[in-house]
Formats: sequence, structure tokens, C-alpha cells
Amino acid sequence: MISRQEMNDSGIKKDQNVTGPLGERASGLEMSKALSKVSLGFFVTIGLIACSDLPVQFDSVISNGKLVDGLGGSARAADVYLKDGVIAAITAPGELDAAVTNIIDATGKIIAPGFIDVHSHGDPLETPDFENFLAQGVTTITLGQDGDSPNVADLGEWVEEVSEKGIGVNLAMFVGHGTLRDLAGIGQDPAPGPDQIQRMLELLNNSLDHAFGLSTGLEYNPGLHAPESELVEMAKVVGSRNRVIMSHMRNEDDDQLEKSIDELLSQGVYARVHISHLKSVYGKGSARAEEILEVIERAKEAGIELSADVYPYNASYAGLALLFPVWSKTDEEFAAALADRREELEEYLINRITVRNGPEATLLATDPYTGKTLADLEQELGLPFEKILIDVIGPQGGSGAYFIMDDELQSRLLMDENITVSSDGSPTGFHPRGHGTFAKIIEEYVVNRAALPLEEAIRKMTSYAAELLGVTDRGSVEVGKAADLIIFDPTLVRAKASYSDPLQLAEGFEVVIVNGEVAFFNGAGLAVASGEVLSPGE
Repeated sequence: MISRQEMNDSGIKKDQNVTGPLGERASGLEMSKALSKVSLGFFVTIGLIACSDLPVQFDSVISNGKLVDGLGGSARAADVYLKDGVIAAITAPGELDAAVTNIIDATGKIIAPGFIDVHSHGDPLETPDFENFLAQGVTTITLGQDGDSPNVADLGEWVEEVSEKGIGVNLAMFVGHGTLRDLAGIGQDPAPGPDQIQRMLELLNNSLDHAFGLSTGLEYNPGLHAPESELVEMAKVVGSRNRVIMSHMRNEDDDQLEKSIDELLSQGVYARVHISHLKSVYGKGSARAEEILEVIERAKEAGIELSADVYPYNASYAGLALLFPVWSKTDEEFAAALADRREELEEYLINRITVRNGPEATLLATDPYTGKTLADLEQELGLPFEKILIDVIGPQGGSGAYFIMDDELQSRLLMDENITVSSDGSPTGFHPRGHGTFAKIIEEYVVNRAALPLEEAIRKMTSYAAELLGVTDRGSVEVGKAADLIIFDPTLVRAKASYSDPLQLAEGFEVVIVNGEVAFFNGAGLAVASGEVLSPGE
């Protein structure tokens, strides 16, 4: 394997020797021979021009691949040249007689833009490499989702800290509505005063210097306490800055879905709006999916810029508080409910779990219950599931995966040209979506089901995702765009993560390049921290 330093400093000056893979001094020819042994059929050559009179024109060329540029057009044979982290030229194979430092032979492989995950999670100060995303071909992620961003008054200082520490992928940051409520001293207050609202709007406006938009988490505390009027005021600020609102809507149950979308549309009068991880809990069939898509289409026809994303799994993932009624989610509310409304709470949980496909459809993801369903715990503890939730675990006692979605419905949503893809995952979450989402799109929907053409799947996960976020400098393979690129054979892509073993890296994305540097190669991240914290435009 070659190191970052070796890839950057080999053979640029005339007559300069270069360092080989094991650190010894080597001629350009010796380096070529050594690196020709790289696996996966790739041939990376460094220093071939060290003794040449030709000037170095490009840092790298990806040669002889099939280019899928992310814009929806057909694959075409191409060479892609990189310089200073940017795509510098795109030609037919062998057309350009140029000197390069690094050659990556992509014969028989696809060259595509790196994927953009429009809804993801993680802590770059704790896990800055984000190898789980790189292994899926993801080169840009978004954080600060579901109304929850770093609890700091100055988001710029946090962004600077991330940049200084280094990050393995690019980051498009969002500011969380729930976090702003806390910072403004509102918390769970359902009726904040004018001064508190004004303080929150000022915090929002300042944060948008560094954030691509506002995220809301209206099923979670404290966002669930916000009235529609508050959200509209926030939308006015977001729209004035040409940003987007990414919303975990108030209720994703099938019978409440249209009502939740309507609430988002009231914000869409003032700003671009986006439905995070669109799903219909309890909904069934493609006909229901068509009804949901029609709601979105009517909104767009009315002039509202509405979009959505989905992930290709039929289980959601969230804290167990999601199962509890609004009046018993926090520790304080839960204690009050136990004292005054115990019987009502039990009845609520029985009804909610039953309609959510029963206790066997809730897979716990927090120790000491990780990997067990509520049904498993009923057998193990000899208690009914409602008493387990109340007396053993509690609303703040962990997280779980919930098998509550219909494949036919969700797959139809995924097929729509106006729906993009997200993982809603993280490096550590006990759900396969964090390690498998983008690989599964290629493996399952492109290759196995032949439901999506490769070019369309890539468009949805690259240029379309960039457009929705407002990212203008990447998302397609075009001259002048950032060199975020992936090289892969679609037939070899595998989403290895499972519900029982969700932290397995995806396979098949053989080379992942972030800002011109190889960040993932031959199944492993290189920890080069070549990602950037992206700056939103005005």
C-alpha cells in the first residue's frame, strides 16, 4: 500500500528518485514494478516521468474506465485527470498526451462521483475517519440532523475545531431546531415568548453562516413542543439565506402522514423544504406510495420546492422514547406518568406496539439487550412487553430498530426521480443502514432487481443530492468540480451489514477519492483526512 506522502511527493522534480512502498529509495521504474502488484486489477504507477523532460501537468489520471458522470447520461469510456484536488480534464481514453504523477487503471470499472448522504449521523471529533461511509462510496455526509446539532452558541468555532482535527469525508453541516430551542432558553416550553423567539431566530441566522440549513426533529424533545407558527418564523430566516429545511416530521404514521407534510408545506411557502427519511409507518403497497408521491407532486406544481429521501431498509431506528406518548418521554414526564397515569401508559404501549407489528418487530440496540426483541425479553424475563418498557428499560433506556415498513411501498418511493437516498446512519448505530445503504442501492436495486438503471441510481445519490443541499462544487464529474470520485464494478458491490451484525463494512467500492486523494483502497480506509467542512453559499 502506498502512503499519502508517497502519493504526493513521488517523482515531481526532474531526475528525482522516489521512495518505494516499503520506504527504500527506488527509481521510477522500480516503483512502477512494485506498485503493479496492487490487487483488484488496479495498476497504480508513481514516478514514471521522474527522468522525463516532460512537465508534470496533472497529479493523477483515472484511465480506461466507464464514466457515469452523475448527471443521468449514459456511461462512456473516459480518462479523468485530477490536479490540486479538482477535476482538470475529461477525455476519451488515450486522447490526451499528458504527463501525470499517478495513474489509476480503471479498466472494466465504473468511474462516478462520490455519493452524497443527505441525512447522516456521527461525531467527527470522536470518529473523524468515517470509514463506514467511505466503504460505501460516500464522500460527503450531513450532520446536525433531526433537530440536534452541537450544543454550542457559535457553530463556527465547532466547525473550525473539526477542520483542525481533520475529517475523512466532506461535511455539509446543519443546525438543529431543538438545539436552538435549548440555547435560546425555550427548552420544552410550548408557548415561548417573543423575546425567546427572537433570540432563537438570531441564533439561527448566525448559525447559517456555517450551515446548509435547519433541521427539525418534531417527534423528539424539545421539537415536538414547537407550534407551527414557530416553525414558520424559522422558515422565513432559512429562506432569506437561501438554505433548506430538513425535517423529521411530526408523525410518520400512515394516517398522519399527509397532515405532517401539510405542516412542512406551511414552511415551504418561505423556504426550500425536505422530508427526511420518508416512510409510511403501517402503510402498505405501491398504490399507497403513489398517493404519497402525488402529494409531493402537487406541492411542487404549486411552487413549493419540496423533496425527500429514503433509505433501503424496512426497519427504522430511534430511541425507545419514540414508543412512548408525548406526556411521558422525558425522565420528568415519565416519573409523573408512573405516579398518575400508569394504567393509561400501559394501555398506550400495548396499542402502539401491537399496531407496530408486535413485540417481535422491535429489535433492541442498547446493552444489555442488544440484538434481542421485546418478544425475546418477554420469554426471558417472564413479563409482558409493556411492563418491560416501563419497569425494566424506560423511555430513555436505549434505542431500537423497528420493523414497521412495507417493502413494496418503500421501494416505489425509492424509484421516483424526485426522491434521493440517505443512510440516516452513523459509524456506531446498531442498524445496517449506517454501513450498507449506498452499497445496497447498487447491489439490490441496480444489479439484483434491475429496478433502477445504474446511471439513474448514481444521479439520485450525487448531482441530485448536491442540488437539494445547495452544494455547488461537487456531485458530478465535470471539469472544475472537486475530485470526489469512486471506482467500482457494480457486480462486486455488497452490503455486508445485517441486523444481527450491522457494523460490517460494505465491499466493492475499490477506490474512493476525496478531494483528489485516495481515502479508501482495497477494503480499508487510509486515514488521510482529506475531507473538508463545506461552506454554504449565499
